Amino acid sequence: MAYPSIELQTTIFETLRSNAALTALLGGPKIFDSVPERASFPYLTLGRTAVIDWSTGTEDGAEHILTLHVWARGGGKTETYRIMNQVSDTLNDAHLPIEGHKLVNLRLQFAEARREPDTTTYHGILRFRAVTEPISG
Repeated sequence: MAYPSIELQTTIFETLRSNAALTALLGGPKIFDSVPERASFPYLTLGRTAVIDWSTGTEDGAEHILTLHVWARGGGKTETYRIMNQVSDTLNDAHLPIEGHKLVNLRLQFAEARREPDTTTYHGILRFRAVTEPISG
């Protein structure tokens, strides 16, 4: 079974980049898979993804654990929380298109905001669980 990991990441990336409220909080469409060398704060990065096959003898499916990271400085933890809340509001229970697959659900599992040791950088972590099934054709 082929997992739609790239397609899922792409639709999440596009959904977040097209969200005007999130773009305003970030000061532009600063959502990255790979952070440019001189990216200004705040910004959002797409982090680690894990995929677990939960197929049965009669059904195919996968569980995806996706991690998103918020990086902020000037506005501190409050700015970090505002961005995290907007990301969560945008993605939690969203019905996003994935070519050849159905997104059964997308739910926030975990969120944490903290100051990185010995820096002025705040780091927000959001972990989502997505369940996908192939569309039978």
